[in-house]
Amino acid sequence: MTNKYSFGTNPVQELLSREPDTIEKIFIRDNLRSSASYTIVNAASGHRIPVVKVPEAKLTELVGDVNHQGVVAAISEIKYLEFEDWLDELDPTPETAVLCLDEIEDPHNLGAILRTAAAAGISAVIVPKHRQAPVNATVLKTSAGTAGRIPIIRTVNLNQAILTLKENKFWIAGLDQTAKSTIWDQSYDVPMAFVIGNEGRGMRKKTGEHCDFLLSLPMENDVESLNASVSAALVCYEWKRQMIQRQK
Repeated sequence: MTNKYSFGTNPVQELLSREPDTIEKIFIRDNLRSSASYTIVNAASGHRIPVVKVPEAKLTELVGDVNHQGVVAAISEIKYLEFEDWLDELDPTPETAVLCLDEIEDPHNLGAILRTAAAAGISAVIVPKHRQAPVNATVLKTSAGTAGRIPIIRTVNLNQAILTLKENKFWIAGLDQTAKSTIWDQSYDVPMAFVIGNEGRGMRKKTGEHCDFLLSLPMENDVESLNASVSAALVCYEWKRQMIQRQK
């Protein structure tokens, strides 16, 4: 799933400091006991990046006969776009829709959401830089190879990005199971941004306050909620259904 490696203690530490969400996995020589290696392990743990201890031969297999200093980082092949750069190139129409992910932490959910977004014709998926599952090997596998087919946009502040989307003709719909209106009650005939909340906490209160309206999923049999990726799929395809109806 990866096609690129960074090796050596300083380069890997720099990558952890500047772009930790590009790192898929870190390999460390099993007998390495340096202070730098402990720093790397601690930093990786803070970013939920898996660290695997391997023999010297494995590191050589990955990067060849180089001075890797016992540390190799596997870097994701998926590249993020910065929010401002993406927005500069965008000309939204009523056929434009994006997903805003409010701290989705499970990589399986993220992969499934990316796959659905690509299949439904969503224009982009916007994610925060922090407290968000990175695009790693699990995400790529769950997305079944579709993760790179639509832009994945990264922003420091999701709430500010939402406000900027509103300034650029988007209407913001947040999925909230306490909302009285359902995804079937709203017309999506303008540029849309759908906010999908965290798996456990749901959408943050402040994020919900920035939405133009909140929508729930019709539920029966005392079912309280659905998985985040399932919820995203349902709203994506209700948007797509409406778009197809308008085009007839």
